[in-house]
Amino acid sequence: MSGTASASATVQSAKMKKDESFLGKLGGTLARKKKSKEVSDLHEEGKNAINAPMLPTGTDIHPEDTLMEENAERIMLDPTSRENLKFKDLLKVLIDWINSELEEERIIVKDLEEDCYDGQVLQKLFEKLSGRKLNVAEVTQSEIGQKQKLQTVLEAVNELLRPHGWTIEWSVDSIHSKNLVAIVYLLVALAMHFQAPIRLPEHVSVQVVVVKKREGILQTALVTKELTSTTEMMLGRFERDAFDTLLDHAPDKLNVVKTSLITFVNKHLNKLNLEVTELETQFADGVYLVLLMGLLEDYFVPLYNFFLTPESFEQKVHNVAFAFELMQDGGLKKPKARPEDVVNLNLKSTLRVLYNLFTNYKNSE
Repeated sequence: MSGTASASATVQSAKMKKDESFLGKLGGTLARKKKSKEVSDLHEEGKNAINAPMLPTGTDIHPEDTLMEENAERIMLDPTSRENLKFKDLLKVLIDWINSELEEERIIVKDLEEDCYDGQVLQKLFEKLSGRKLNVAEVTQSEIGQKQKLQTVLEAVNELLRPHGWTIEWSVDSIHSKNLVAIVYLLVALAMHFQAPIRLPEHVSVQVVVVKKREGILQTALVTKELTSTTEMMLGRFERDAFDTLLDHAPDKLNVVKTSLITFVNKHLNKLNLEVTELETQFADGVYLVLLMGLLEDYFVPLYNFFLTPESFEQKVHNVAFAFELMQDGGLKKPKARPEDVVNLNLKSTLRVLYNLFTNYKNSE
């Protein structure tokens, strides 16, 4: 071997040793980092296990929960409540209502969490119900844009609902994070405020898991949330009248009142060879109410003004609403009940309407 070749080999050998030394150090650094991460992951796993021993079966603690700020909280729907039949019924009624309202917009909602979180559907729904155009971008893909749209929509909703006594159970963050309970609270409030022609199932409650961070420890609790109460309470009709007192304190006298009202209406309906035996059901389609008003005011109601054999919910609502118009034309106050309440077999609402007629026309022949 020549001197030049020998020198070259020595240099190459030294370079290889240097590279090996560098790779060894790098490998050691990577190994230490990997080991450190494994320890960190194990620590995180242990913290989750310690912090969340009381969670209901099937509820997941998200990894980001351990990174929550002090005193922050997150709310999740308990999995068992998601399968509650009344809750499922409520979701279906709300979805069908939204799709009916937004049919002209060619918007189809299938899942409230996935379809309402970005503000687009809520914007269109509010605009349709209120007749008011909101100043927002039509399409927003970014999270910032979506939250800005939600902020505008919710400010308009809150401004409308808060003066009427609605408790605001939703926020930009809760809606955008697909909190189903918050979304349902909002939709129920809009449906009731705008007197949607739908029947919301009453007394729907769900359980939610509330995760809070206190002194670095995650605490969990199950809380019951009432999404709907009675139709009347949700409508804000808190003023009490004779029928509230009657039903609450003297239900034994209810049959006496019903008998008096049946006698009154049959006195007039018999002129058309018609007879009522059940107040709860026989006025629900509005036909007898319309005919009764014609008899009480002594005029013939043209058949083209109402549906003599209504088949759909909408046709029945039309009939009852038309009967209410005839009552107001006759000088009566606007009924406290909604047409939808009567169609939905709400006995107290039907009694109020008939009692109003009784007090005004009891001496009429």
